[in-house]
Amino acid sequence: MAKIPTPHIDAKMGDIAQTVLMPGDPLRAKVVADTFLTNVVKYNNTRGMLGFTGEYNGKRISVQGSGMGMPSIGIYSYELYNFYGVENIIRIGSAGAINDDLNIGDLAIGMGACTNSNFAAQYQLPGTFAPIASYELLKKAIENAEKYGLNYKVGNILSSDTFYDDQEDCLLRWKKMGVLAVEMEAAALYMNAARAGKNALCILTISDCPFKGLATTAEERQNSFTNMMKVALDLA
Repeated sequence: MAKIPTPHIDAKMGDIAQTVLMPGDPLRAKVVADTFLTNVVKYNNTRGMLGFTGEYNGKRISVQGSGMGMPSIGIYSYELYNFYGVENIIRIGSAGAINDDLNIGDLAIGMGACTNSNFAAQYQLPGTFAPIASYELLKKAIENAEKYGLNYKVGNILSSDTFYDDQEDCLLRWKKMGVLAVEMEAAALYMNAARAGKNALCILTISDCPFKGLATTAEERQNSFTNMMKVALDLA
């Protein structure tokens, strides 16, 4: 067990709930805390990566920014799972649509996470690991999306190490394999959860459609996308 607080999270044991919502943007974490939680306490501001604990419908829940990319969410989710006793992490993020039927504001729920990352090399496995979501969280998220009447798709997403890519047809290749959307974090989260024996799920809101030339603004990505937040909060 590492020392508490860790190098990246300035919280004491017990400050963080067993279920954590994890947006990439720390300001989105603040939006979730301000909009949905009561009795909120800020437990982290180290490196500006905001973390809050509060209550939602009588249940204790935390929300913590992860930063961008698999190395960043890899650090934060590892520390939450292994040092703070967190059991469930639900990533709530934005994504670019690959599937033609997904439009701005729709949800993509990651049953699995393909990746071009070498994150799994650390495990020295005699093959290729397939990062997948925790079934119970996935099942409940689908039920919640149905309850709210939301447009959503469930399937494989792509966790990419690159936002800008020299391979111009990269997304088309993933599209041929039925991948729904591209983001940058879920595969590392799913692998950390598997290794720790914990639970993880990635729920994404489509923020841009590269094949259609559509995109939201940074402010819209930070302050809206509340449907995704409600689906995730009801998992607590």
